[in-house]
Amino acid sequence: MNQILITKKYKRLFIIQLIVSLIIIGIVLILYFSYNIYIKEKEKISKQLINNYNISQLYSNNSDEEIYNSINTYKEEENNFTVIGIIEIPKLNISYPILSELSDELLKIAPCKLSGPMPNEEGNLCIAGHNYDNYKFFSKVPTLEVNDEIFICDLKGNKVLYLVYDKYEVDTQDLSPLEDSIGIKKQITLITCNNKNKNKIIVKAKINN
Repeated sequence: MNQILITKKYKRLFIIQLIVSLIIIGIVLILYFSYNIYIKEKEKISKQLINNYNISQLYSNNSDEEIYNSINTYKEEENNFTVIGIIEIPKLNISYPILSELSDELLKIAPCKLSGPMPNEEGNLCIAGHNYDNYKFFSKVPTLEVNDEIFICDLKGNKVLYLVYDKYEVDTQDLSPLEDSIGIKKQITLITCNNKNKNKIIVKAKINN
């Protein structure tokens, strides 16, 4: 009799554990798919920004300031931002707008300017992008090698080639990659996360003269 009761007790526990496990799995799946839908919505904004940029560059005969204002002012939640250019990396098959401001929300839409000049001007333009461990944004930037090509399109319609010349990692407190490199007039610095050790991966490229 006791054995029967014990068996029934274990069956009840097993059923309860199974139900709880199914509920947890269900919640995880809902959260996962909800997050993916959210990211896809952000990607739509990124694609729309590129389309607006391309149309403005193709059909506008206005001044640089008028082009800058016509592309792009968007407001999302508390974020005001504009598109200041396009970054294209043929090896990675990516093309994204560069946003003028940086915040957690904007980094979910596209790479953002962290510091430095406007695209293709003298100095060190630092661009930060999320690493989603897939093919989005700067996830594949760590695979770039010396002499790989990066193109930066600016508001004047110029498309300028930069060649990678260095790649390394720093901790999150190290701000040295933001500084101008001696002897290089125009350069870009791409910054993304190493999700394994939380360091920052730095890829530096200089204008191809």
